[in-house]
Amino acid sequence: MNVFPISLPPLRDRKEDIPALVEHFIEKYNQKTGKRVAGISTPALNTLLDYQWPGNIRELEHLIERSVLLTKGSLIEEVGLLNIGQPPLPTVSEEHRIKTIDENERDHIIAVLKKCNGRIWGAGGAAEVLNVPPTTLNSKMKKLGIRKEYLDHK
Repeated sequence: MNVFPISLPPLRDRKEDIPALVEHFIEKYNQKTGKRVAGISTPALNTLLDYQWPGNIRELEHLIERSVLLTKGSLIEEVGLLNIGQPPLPTVSEEHRIKTIDENERDHIIAVLKKCNGRIWGAGGAAEVLNVPPTTLNSKMKKLGIRKEYLDHK
């Protein structure tokens, strides 16, 4: 049974939470083990921030627990991440990627053509709305692969 009523985004999407979580886990495992680890070095924290976190917060907790147990001094100087050399997971989903100028122009022309019911020429036509000559609009449509068939059923 899930103790938490809400579902949180994965840790890789909330990297700003990592420093506070690290402090919390250091404090927790200091109390549990009787150690006196004061914190984590900047390079070690940067390693955690650069990591892609395929797991969840428990992965971070276990890593800090192990680091507290293995640390000889009062500062965690390094953290051992097993797959630090693996390629990073893609962070931008297809739906959130930035479109090219041509893709934006194509989408915009299609949207205007739909509003104009596919009409290119004349009063109220897409060329007039876009403030371009109809011949220019036809050229752009050809260049961007926009055909009238696309507009009829979308």
